[in-house]
Amino acid sequence: MQQTAAIKARNLRFGWRKNLPEVLHIPELEVARGERIFIRGSSGSGKSTLLALIAGVNRPSSGEVEVLGQVINRLSGSGRDHFRSDHIGFVFQMFNLIPYLSVLENVALPCHFSRSRKQKATASGNSLHDEATRLLAHLNMAHADLLHRPVTELSVGQQQRVATARALIGAPEIIIADEPTSALDSDMRQTFIRLLFQECDATGSTLLFVSHDKQLESLFERHVSIEEINMARQGEN
Repeated sequence: MQQTAAIKARNLRFGWRKNLPEVLHIPELEVARGERIFIRGSSGSGKSTLLALIAGVNRPSSGEVEVLGQVINRLSGSGRDHFRSDHIGFVFQMFNLIPYLSVLENVALPCHFSRSRKQKATASGNSLHDEATRLLAHLNMAHADLLHRPVTELSVGQQQRVATARALIGAPEIIIADEPTSALDSDMRQTFIRLLFQECDATGSTLLFVSHDKQLESLFERHVSIEEINMARQGEN
């Protein structure tokens, strides 16, 4: 039996207000399960808007976004939240870490909202603490003096790595990474990419990766230019 695609977008349109021009119009986009896709585009081209629609953070003005066989924009707000908690790991551009929680608590947080992710995180016999520490260790963040520190005491680059470990925990089927290497140095970017690929290979996760870093583009199987697929912006060029 043929597997459904991980993501299908059809006639996807989005505008912030009815009296303002559309910021996104994508006639069609399909991403296969397990695919690694690099999305590039200039600032304001609609990259982050597209990711938010795929994750169900926002709803399109019209069209459909099908994720893992579920038309996500037909769900209620709470339904989209639950679906995202179970199936999508999101590295937000601004990290969205909880300031009063420690590094370990932030990484383990998705498993407290999703039973399925908690089960997958602990399936090998590890505790949530062990699994969070394992992911942080890959990113050089497992030092004892860091694990229980509030995230507000970390550097920007360290916070970015915590946000990445949080997205990966519990093996969600889709990983969405919005400019995830912007605060990392060259060596850590390579380590970061290796971890992403290693975890996605182990779990069969689909990876959507947005970045301005052209040096990373060649590492990905497929490249998509948002300016080429976003009809709403083509008249401005």
